[in-house]
Amino acid sequence: MCDEAVRRAVAQIPLLKTPEEYGALIRAVELNKAADSDWFRLEANGDGTRWSGVCWVVHELMKYELQLEVQLTVTYPATAPDLILPELEGKTAKMFSGGKICLTEHFQPLWARNQPRFGVAHALALGLGPWLAVEIPDLISKGLITHKDNSATCG
Repeated sequence: MCDEAVRRAVAQIPLLKTPEEYGALIRAVELNKAADSDWFRLEANGDGTRWSGVCWVVHELMKYELQLEVQLTVTYPATAPDLILPELEGKTAKMFSGGKICLTEHFQPLWARNQPRFGVAHALALGLGPWLAVEIPDLISKGLITHKDNSATCG
């Protein structure tokens, strides 16, 4: 059983509100569909610390689909989640090992100013979305990504 000191300590620590994460993601998907710009699907693990799914980019009328992982950092929500595209590891300088995309210069300051109000949906919309819009066409033009109809994949 918990004693009063433990209850007071726990009461002082903010708890992660996973339903809020789901609500924000559901709303983001609804808004994307309404704007005809649906571009990701995600599911969370049991404790909500790791999300997996797919994201896609349409470039020159061709759809490029990528595996996507979102991993909440130990310091989340003070620090943005890691956005991981394992298939693209080593294909661009704007990526860390393990396929984590680099958002330090552009997105991290925005996250820092808005945390803890930002969540996974914000990281996707304001971090991953712009990153994909810039990097995927560049990787395609360099031949580092080919469309699956050309007998190769993004991986």
